[in-house]
Amino acid sequence: MKIILLGYMGSGKSTIASLLSEKLQLPFKDLDNCIESTIQNTIASVFEKKGEIYFRKVEHEVFYDLITSDESFVLSLGGGTPCYANNHLLLQGKESISIYLKTSIDTLFHRIKGEKTTRPLIANKNDKELKDFIAQHLFERSYFYNQASYTVGTDGKSPAEIVSDIQQLLI
Repeated sequence: MKIILLGYMGSGKSTIASLLSEKLQLPFKDLDNCIESTIQNTIASVFEKKGEIYFRKVEHEVFYDLITSDESFVLSLGGGTPCYANNHLLLQGKESISIYLKTSIDTLFHRIKGEKTTRPLIANKNDKELKDFIAQHLFERSYFYNQASYTVGTDGKSPAEIVSDIQQLLI
C-alpha cells in the first residue's frame, strides 16, 4: 500500500506522513529528501543552478519510480508535485491512496509566515503579498490537489487528530 499526502506548503504533509507511518508501521518517505538523495544535491541548489524545469523533470522521475515500485510506504509530496508533468495522474493508481491535506489561506499564512528564511519562494514577501501569493497558488493548484482520492481538512486540528481522520478513511 502506498499512501500519498499532498497539499500546499505548511499544510503539514511531512509531519502528518511521519506520524501516520508510525501508526501504520510503514516506512516514511519525503519526496524532497528522495530527490536530494538521487541527485546528491539540495533542491535549492538545483533550482539555482539548473532551473525549475530541470528540477520538475527529476521530481517526476523520482516520483514515478516510487509509485511504480513494489514498496509500501507513506509519502509526503512537495507542494507543487501534483501540478507538473501529469503527476496528478500518478495519484490515481490502484496501488495508491492519495490524501489532500486541505488547509485554509489564513491557517497556511499563520503557519508559514515565520518560515521565510527557509522557504525561498516567500522570503521577500510582506504579509499582504504572502497572503495573496498563497491565495493565488491555491487557486491555481486546486484542480490538481482535488484529484486526490480523499480530502482531509486540517484547520483547527492537531496532527494526532488529522492522523486519526486519515486512519478512519483507510478502514
